[in-house]
Amino acid sequence: MSALVPSAVREIADGYAFTGPALDLGAVLLDGTAYADAPVRVPLAVLNRHGLVAGATGTGKTKTLQLIAEQLSAQGVPVFLADIKGDVSGVAAPGEPGERTAARAAEVGQDWRPQGCPAEFYALGGLGSGIPLRATVTSFGPLLLSKVLDLNETQESSLGLVFHYADRNGLELYDLKDLTAVITFLTSPEGKEELKGIGGISAATAGVILRSLTLLENEGAGAFFGEPEFDTAELLRTADGGAGVVSVLELPAVQDRPRLFSTFLMWLLADLYQELPEVGDLDRPKLVFFFDEAHLLFKGASKAFLEAITQTVRLIRSKGVGIFFVTQTPKDVPADVLAQLGNRVQHALRAFTPDDAKALKATVSTFPKSPAYDLAEVLTSLGTGEAVVTVLSEKGAPTPVAATRLRAPQSLMGPIGPAVLQAAVDGSALAGKYRDAIDRESAYEKLAARAARPEAEPVPAPAPAGGAEPARERAPERERAPERSAGRAQESGGLLGSLMSNPALKSFARSAGTQLGREISRSLFGTSRRRR
Repeated sequence: MSALVPSAVREIADGYAFTGPALDLGAVLLDGTAYADAPVRVPLAVLNRHGLVAGATGTGKTKTLQLIAEQLSAQGVPVFLADIKGDVSGVAAPGEPGERTAARAAEVGQDWRPQGCPAEFYALGGLGSGIPLRATVTSFGPLLLSKVLDLNETQESSLGLVFHYADRNGLELYDLKDLTAVITFLTSPEGKEELKGIGGISAATAGVILRSLTLLENEGAGAFFGEPEFDTAELLRTADGGAGVVSVLELPAVQDRPRLFSTFLMWLLADLYQELPEVGDLDRPKLVFFFDEAHLLFKGASKAFLEAITQTVRLIRSKGVGIFFVTQTPKDVPADVLAQLGNRVQHALRAFTPDDAKALKATVSTFPKSPAYDLAEVLTSLGTGEAVVTVLSEKGAPTPVAATRLRAPQSLMGPIGPAVLQAAVDGSALAGKYRDAIDRESAYEKLAARAARPEAEPVPAPAPAGGAEPARERAPERERAPERSAGRAQESGGLLGSLMSNPALKSFARSAGTQLGREISRSLFGTSRRRR
């Protein structure tokens, strides 16, 4: 390092002198000058300790995600990106050289070369040009669906009872019409009789849930629920050359349904948590997941939902998955979740109003003390593409706070053209697996057939533990999607604690007995487990 580098910069740079594989974020910035020989880096091994990328609109958060994603991919780590505004697809194409890019590269000591990443493009239920991502209603679970439908605790409790009745009685909930059919049945005289002793659903509550489901269906979101269900193992793939695949979820088509896409992202995480084995700390993560517009996930969330999020974030790191929440200020993230985010990239904040000033003060308080900076001043004076950084060292200790001029992404800083995007989707090996929807026999058909019989017979009991499901056995092989058990999660031990706080489910569990308790148990968020 040059003798002209200030001692404060030297001290900061020493905190980022890692020996193992790391990502290069940029160069230390002090008093408006970037010091190219004082790099700011983050070790690959600590990225499963999660992180936060925050900052006001227009400060460069999206480009920071792109910078991190392309470096992870280059080092063999798969990445998941939620593309809210439609401007992340450029990660798949080489960047365009220019004077500004060359100047930035020189300032931070970057050997800039245009390079794209192997990428897959997805869309929720086909609402967009990407490969359709779907989930069955039963695997989505009652807690997540309650969040999408904006239900209160009483309504959430009743929805949980509906799921467990369907699980117990072999009524597969693949799409919204299946769930509607079961709710309608359980509020009929015959259905009410079957629920005696284990709780019930009031007509008013059922009406609220049914109206919410109808509204969701009318908004087009019903296309997301169904089969073939997406296998989250697809997110862990690497390309032929060893680079990690960047999975880009295109979301502009559902921007007006923020509760749906934020809750869906949580379903992906919950499913990954359930399916991945424990691996402890690795030299690099299996997947890094960027949760954009994170404030939407927490807004209006119930206590049970927040507890499940906190538990997921805390435990999923031992599965080798790192999560970065992306939002405007740290106060958008609950304290229990924020405390688990070891890596921080904070872009500029505004201080135009009293609320802005309060948010600025709260943000400064979440950083380690810094002798080199007045953080309140720095955070309001950072330019686009600059950020305050602190990460975990290889020993797990926080690094010194570093104002940083960030590197320029080597991939295209903007969206690829629609024709190029469509060609990428059409050429994907996953298109044939997920593009066409499947509608198999499930709760809707079974209840309709039962109602058509002169003398209604009992709903068929579920298959014995370890036995095959008759409906799935009858389905032709070409129609079999990546399957979930319809709530018969014998592998899970007991009801999810957050669900058990519901009075109706407490009564249900008391009367059901040990065997039934195993049949209806679900995992995090009440999601069902995948049957391999």
